[in-house]
This record gives sequence, structure tokens and C-alpha cells, in this order.
Amino acid sequence: MKFSYVNPTKIQFGQGQIASLSALIPADQTVLVVYGGGSIKKNGVYDQVVTALADHNWIEFSGVGANPTIEVLDKAVAVAKEQSVDFILGVGGGSVIDGVKYIAAAATYEGEGWDIPQGKHKVQTALPLGAVLTLPATGSESNAGSVVSKAATQEKLAFMTPAVQPKFAIMDPDVMKTLPQRQLVNGLVDAWVHTCEQYLTFDAGALVQDGYAEALLKALKTLGDNFANQDDAWRANLMWSANQALNGLIGAGVAQDWATHMIGHELTALYGVDHARSLAIVQPSLLRNQLDVKKAKLEKMGKNVFGLAESDDLAERTIAAIEAFYHSLDVATQLTEHDGDKAKAVDTVVAQLEAHGMKVLGENQAITLTKSREILEQAVA
Repeated sequence: MKFSYVNPTKIQFGQGQIASLSALIPADQTVLVVYGGGSIKKNGVYDQVVTALADHNWIEFSGVGANPTIEVLDKAVAVAKEQSVDFILGVGGGSVIDGVKYIAAAATYEGEGWDIPQGKHKVQTALPLGAVLTLPATGSESNAGSVVSKAATQEKLAFMTPAVQPKFAIMDPDVMKTLPQRQLVNGLVDAWVHTCEQYLTFDAGALVQDGYAEALLKALKTLGDNFANQDDAWRANLMWSANQALNGLIGAGVAQDWATHMIGHELTALYGVDHARSLAIVQPSLLRNQLDVKKAKLEKMGKNVFGLAESDDLAERTIAAIEAFYHSLDVATQLTEHDGDKAKAVDTVVAQLEAHGMKVLGENQAITLTKSREILEQAVA
């Protein structure tokens, strides 16, 4: 086991923490506040941010939706450049925060912003940024990754650079009280798959990482089983679990997969499937396809997370338990959003994977385009 780990994002967690915003951004900096469709104006979050920034010079940009597109984000980049913005504050869920990372990176670059997720521009500098989290899911509030889309070409690509690691993240579970239940389900499923992508690979003898991943999975399973009984503790535990699932710790020094995400991104870009739901569609089929190489970890998960008894088919029963968990949350595990032509849908997704260089995926780079096709044959209804 060998790794380098640092997470410099300051976390302000708990009720009423949005008030701490005033001390987290230097008063002499011009702030661009970026948010989504305006729900924060209905649940009191916007007013809390306005109060906290009373002594700051700030401007706002709204309209960053789920799976943020560069067609929208580039307008914010233009504002940041024109107004000589010093700091960017994202107020929203993972999509807003991912979008803010793109804005921060593109605002210091004179070329086409899409060069960044395409890998044509290596980001060395970016405007500093912070996050006020309103939807727990992606962990983007305290990691260096971002995923953005280009609507014109139906592409969804990721990039990662320490330059866009948030300086701070404010996490007040109370903001979840007014969220649609579908979004909470999505957040729970997203955090679950994030954990699995770093756990369901092969055993590296990493007792801490494996133990912590199992603790997160058990916590998320408990939250899912008690979804109808949401209280302050439930909301706080979901928000913290989602953060810990992708802040870099459980993946340190262990093999990581991410094939479910890469294939899922294509489903979202092509068919508008919610990100978390695209993962639930892909994961069971992928696990069955890769059963031989993932068997040991699946068996470990079955015993330690689901409490399943030892048996010759334990790995298969674990996959079935994962699938049943999604179904208990009313989350589908097959794609139905295509036009009904299964063969065309599979061909289209495989073509997009190839176009984006996703020719070999997984912890062993064993998921070739042929394997991806096999997975999709099972995942597409």
C-alpha cells in the first residue's frame, strides 16, 4: 500500500453554519455567487447567504441545472472575467459545485473552456472557490473532480485538478428539509455507488479503507431502509456519508474502478437519465459481467454489509441484494428512457464510449468495448 493523501477543504458542518460564510471569504474580494434554478430563494438559503455576505461586494449568476452544460457555464465565465471576480461561491448540489469548478478553471484560461474536460488544457491555476452544499450526493464540495456536459454534442466529461479543490464547504443538513424526495434518493444512491467504485475491486489488505467503506455502506443501507423516517439525525448522516464517500480517503492506496460512472455518464448525456439512476442501471449488470474478478470483494460485502451467510453463490446473492436495495427505493436497474430500439441504444452508447477514449475501463482495464457492450445488453431493457 502506497499513497499520498491530503484534503485541504475546511468543513463547516451543522445547523446554522451558513452564517460562518462571512469569515471564510476575505472582505476585499469580489464574489460571484452561482446557484441553480432558484429553489434556494424559497427555502431560506439565499437569504442566509445574502446576510452572510453583507460586507462583501458580490454578484450572482443563476440557472446552473443538473448535469451542467458549458453552454450555460460559459456565460458565467464571461461574467467572472468582465467583473474581475476574485472568488466563486457555489450554492447548490453537486451539479452546481461541479459547474463552479469549471467556471473557476475557465475564468483563468483564454482558450475554449471545453478544452479542459477534453484534456487539451492542463489546468494549473483557477479562481479560488467555496461551496454551500444544499444536496448531499457527489462529495464534490471537498474533492478536486468535476463533471460537465456539452449539450450540442450530447457529451458528458470529467476532469480533475487540485486547482479547483474548494477552500471550504458549508454543510447544514437543515437545507435538505425542502428537497424533493427523488433528489434525496438520488443522493443516497450516488454516495452508495461512489463507495462501491472504490471498494468492489480487489483486496489490497487495506483494513482501514475497507472497514471505513463498509461502515459507509452500512450507514447508507440503514438510511435507505429508514427513508420514510427522516429526522435531523437522518439528514445529518446522509450529508456526512455522501461527503466521506468521495473525499479521497477510502480510495487512498486501493484499486478503483469507475467503469459504472463512465458508462453511466453516456446514458445521462444521451437520454437525460438522472446521474444516480444511470449508475443503478449500469452497476448490477457490470458486477455480473465482472463477477470472476470481483467475487472476493462481493462476498466480503455480502457478509459485512448485508449480513448474508456464507455460500457458494454468495457473490451473486450480494449483487441481487444491491439490486433489491435500489428497487426498495423505487430506482430502476434497466434503461427504459431510450426510444425502444435496444440494439440502436447499445450501439450508440458503445460508439460514444469509443469516441471518448473509454476503450478499456475498470480496475484491471479489462472492460473492453466488447465487455461494455455485453454489460449494456443486460442493462438496456
